[in-house]
Amino acid sequence: MAITVAELVAEPQLGLTLLAGDTGRDNRITWAHTSDLPRLWEWVTGGELMMTNGLSIPADAEGQVALAEALMDSGASALAIGEKMHAPPLTQEFLAACDRLPLPLINIPYPLPFIAIARSVAESSLLEESRRLRQTARVYDLLRTAGASEDHWQSLVQRLATELDAELFVVDRRCLHPWHPEGQRLPEFLADEWAPLSGQVSLAGKNFQWHRIRGRHVLTMDIPTHANALLVVLPHSEPHPDAVVLLHAATVLGLQLSRIVLSLEGRHRLAGEFLLQAMDGRLGAAEMESRLTTFGVPPQDFLLASMSANASTTTNDGDKLANVHIELWRHGVASASLKRNSRLHVVVPADVPDDILIHCGGADAAIGISAPAGVAGIQRALQESLWALGSARANKLDLARYAQGPSWLGLTGFEEGTALVRRLLGPIFDYEQSQEGDLLVTLKTYLDSQRSWQKTAAALFAHRQTIIYRIRKIGELTGLDMGETSTVAQLWFALQIHEAMHR
Repeated sequence: MAITVAELVAEPQLGLTLLAGDTGRDNRITWAHTSDLPRLWEWVTGGELMMTNGLSIPADAEGQVALAEALMDSGASALAIGEKMHAPPLTQEFLAACDRLPLPLINIPYPLPFIAIARSVAESSLLEESRRLRQTARVYDLLRTAGASEDHWQSLVQRLATELDAELFVVDRRCLHPWHPEGQRLPEFLADEWAPLSGQVSLAGKNFQWHRIRGRHVLTMDIPTHANALLVVLPHSEPHPDAVVLLHAATVLGLQLSRIVLSLEGRHRLAGEFLLQAMDGRLGAAEMESRLTTFGVPPQDFLLASMSANASTTTNDGDKLANVHIELWRHGVASASLKRNSRLHVVVPADVPDDILIHCGGADAAIGISAPAGVAGIQRALQESLWALGSARANKLDLARYAQGPSWLGLTGFEEGTALVRRLLGPIFDYEQSQEGDLLVTLKTYLDSQRSWQKTAAALFAHRQTIIYRIRKIGELTGLDMGETSTVAQLWFALQIHEAMHR
């Protein structure tokens, strides 16, 4: 076992004396660390004796008390200060705080080198190192026997918790939800304490941090390989789990999550291939029912959600939406998804709440939801979801449902929109199928360039006269006067609908 504060102070060759915090004399010291930085507690991982020449000690009573409390909250075993160096006078408030916490406060006699204390701690830790190695081997053996299935996740967490004599929780730091659908929720006192902080980059400020919350020590640490995955450790007793073993435990959990995600990605690829065939009308109803059932989605009562990321940001839409299927799985929602033409289309059960879809889509996503559908209506559901997505983006909504909420472009549904597109742009489509041309691209660029011949020509790397010819050709095909503002408005509406439904 690691040396205690009392045992270290009792070593005669060191000549240490305990100034305060006597009731913490049984604290075990896992390591001795020297630092003279102002925020001394930021270098604590749990169980350390922190040694300083005094530069880290504030001069005022309030600062000294805050230092003691921060060290205690971070899990330090004791604080040692070299005498006749740079420490300001220790205030009575500071000594009282050390007694109250308790944080053992040790005087290092001058000129005892700090390395002598560190050597004593290290020599006493040889047996502890052997114990640590055996425990680390057991931790990795739990991964070997866990299996790759997501069904074994909570079993692995519970076995690790038993090995570490602590409660373990793996959560998403952005929302504090369990990272795995089978995972346990945070205890109420932690959720209440951290709820105002959720959504920040880190609850702890660094990736390994001890806290003291409502009288209990709590460790938060990152799980490698998974952004925003946070391991929360609540030790059952003293001494706390070894910091090195905890890091290995976090690695084991990260490896198991990677196994699970790899399995999910295989299922995701199969779902994408299925939806591509279903939306193109290449599958019969019986096969679609069978395949949707395989993915856990009810074949006669589902929603089709179309998502797009905020186009005003620089990140690629596909990158932003790449993990939506994993987010849905993590929140217990069965789904099948397909990325197509910069949109993500997701089939989910009809009873999924809107707030879950918004949460899983992310802050930058706009979502359009179809009416409840069955396999026979999956193509119509796609048109409805795209129409609703256009309404959501036009009205700056996180989510819009088809035929609910505000209208889009003054039209009630995609049938009216499709008829408008066909009436105004149909002759252009027919011409471009029979002739090589760039009329539609030219029309869009022309309208986006405020009907400037010069800007349109520059954007398309074409001669100005070529642009003039193409716009005149569009007028001939559609029978519209391209100089009329009403014509421009109609064509702009039609282009907006066409892009929303087909891009």
